[in-house]
Amino acid sequence: MIAGATTYEVVVVGAGHAGCEAALAAARMGVRTALVTLSVDKIALMPCNPAVGGVGKGQLTREIDALGGEQGRNTDRAFVQMKMLNTSKGPAVRALRAQADKRLYEDWMKVALFSTPGLEVIQGEVASLDVSRETVRGLLLADGRRLRARSVVLAAGTFLRGRVVVGQRTYSAGRVGESPATLLSASLEHCGVELGRFQSATPPRVDGRTIDRDSMILQPGDEAPLGFSHWESPRSRTQLPCFLTHTTERVHDVVAEYLDLSPIKTGSVSGRGPRYCPSIDRKVINFPDRDRHPVFVEPEGARTHEMYLQGLTTSLPVFVQEKIIQATPGLERARLVRPGYAVEYDYIVPQGLTLALGVRAVHGLYSAGQLNGTSGYEEAAAQGLLAGCNAALYSRDQDPIILRRDQAYVGVLIDDLVTKGVDEPYRMFTSRAEHRLVLRHDNAAERLSEIGHSLGLISDKQLERVHTETALLERAADLLDSTRLRGNDRTDELLESLGTPRLTESQTAAQVLKRPQVSFGDLVRMIEGPAAEWLGGLPGDVVDRLAVRAQYDGYIQRQLVEIGHRKAAESTSIPDDVDYRSLEGITVEAKDKLSRMRPMTLGQASRIAGVSPADVSVLTLHLHRLGNSRKHGIDGGAAPGGARSG
Repeated sequence: MIAGATTYEVVVVGAGHAGCEAALAAARMGVRTALVTLSVDKIALMPCNPAVGGVGKGQLTREIDALGGEQGRNTDRAFVQMKMLNTSKGPAVRALRAQADKRLYEDWMKVALFSTPGLEVIQGEVASLDVSRETVRGLLLADGRRLRARSVVLAAGTFLRGRVVVGQRTYSAGRVGESPATLLSASLEHCGVELGRFQSATPPRVDGRTIDRDSMILQPGDEAPLGFSHWESPRSRTQLPCFLTHTTERVHDVVAEYLDLSPIKTGSVSGRGPRYCPSIDRKVINFPDRDRHPVFVEPEGARTHEMYLQGLTTSLPVFVQEKIIQATPGLERARLVRPGYAVEYDYIVPQGLTLALGVRAVHGLYSAGQLNGTSGYEEAAAQGLLAGCNAALYSRDQDPIILRRDQAYVGVLIDDLVTKGVDEPYRMFTSRAEHRLVLRHDNAAERLSEIGHSLGLISDKQLERVHTETALLERAADLLDSTRLRGNDRTDELLESLGTPRLTESQTAAQVLKRPQVSFGDLVRMIEGPAAEWLGGLPGDVVDRLAVRAQYDGYIQRQLVEIGHRKAAESTSIPDDVDYRSLEGITVEAKDKLSRMRPMTLGQASRIAGVSPADVSVLTLHLHRLGNSRKHGIDGGAAPGGARSG
């Protein structure tokens, strides 16, 4: 027992995007929760680009919202520009992206945290975990306070032994101007948790009053009202412009001239950085034949003149950063406000986690966000939500919630981390999801709101709304399938004006909508009578999903068949006590990987690098025999599919 400790059911460590979602989820599930942060002033800080969404990432934010999380709603309150990406491409890769007012985002998140019943915010540094018999009991703060807890969620971001690098200058910090968490890493290692070392970086900021907007390409937001949250109607608002420029040979010459001062060359940064967001020095090294790279100049908020230079990430010395900026078209007179920097930090090797984001070495301990080897606010928030839910469930002795790869991008994210591991900070892309046409941004609520409701994060009213929309969608789809269109002067004239052939024989309305030139509005104009009036009154999001179904139904059905074929493996649980090393017929490498990672299902086992299809076949046969023997009482161990802790 922890003498003199304050008792909670869940304690969350870190108040970044992962920690905020974890704490809110646990508290909203009715569990007494504490959120510990190094600085209350820095809650939900956006230290890199204050943007949410994008391809792959936007789908994550929509799923967080569908499950009852906060990131989507918070972004809708705080954005200064929003647009839908890839509108000319298929629905699987369309996604929202918003530029947020970073201060407003922080303020709204604080409102959400401080107004949530059962949630307390505590400022302090966690010095160590209190662990007994491989089970977490609470934690000790550096100032001597003790917190007792049934479960703990670690969401420490880049702060574990954090070290900032600018040129040849290095110093301990979790971010510029913020102290690192220097004590917790040793406590984790003492508990048998394997740590690795990564680095991330951010570009310089400039004074927007000193840039030449006329020499850059305007990047406006969409005029139509848009929003991440399914639960609130989007509203029009005045948006701020972004701008596009490009580096030139002159910029690359400056980088090349001072490349020997780059931490990449000097070795002052040893951790692996994100491949998909390289620094300008790395771009010059890796792409010597490229004569230019894009630079997006984006606002940090409505009440500041600071502009973020996406594409000029660097930790070169400050005087070199100024030369790089002044060599970039449109930025020749730009005044540097904040230099870019790199930060190196400890992360938990994610193969030491379960699919519930529980730390295998310590029961009741969960981990989320950048601490698990990811990059991005969206990836962090998605993990935080699931870790918070599972910590709350653990505190109640209930089974964890685990999302499959065919259910959500969140499921893909966690399965990739735990099963495949990381050798660089992980970033979500649509290409990582094999069922991405089923996991679209537009159907997130339909896919996941039932799960959110079962956890207590989605209200009865919200779920009823989803059911109503689904019923409308089905009724409209049936109507399109049963309504037949025939060629006539009005229909033929409209089709020809759209650049598509006239009807030579009758077709259903659904068949006509499959034509890429025909929008839903065009189709309604071809239909006569009450059906046209009813279809014309459908909500916009139902119309969008109806059009996707009509145009991509064949592909969607094909993916659903593939998902059905894989479900047997995904739902076949593997008992905790399987002795892989005693199995005959599987390779030594497979025995080692399976013993170390302890996959929860046969499907997860099949995705582990080094485990072949032949190994999976042997394991399948063993599980079948094991199931039969335990069914008849031959083996007294845990039954397949039994509940396991996080």
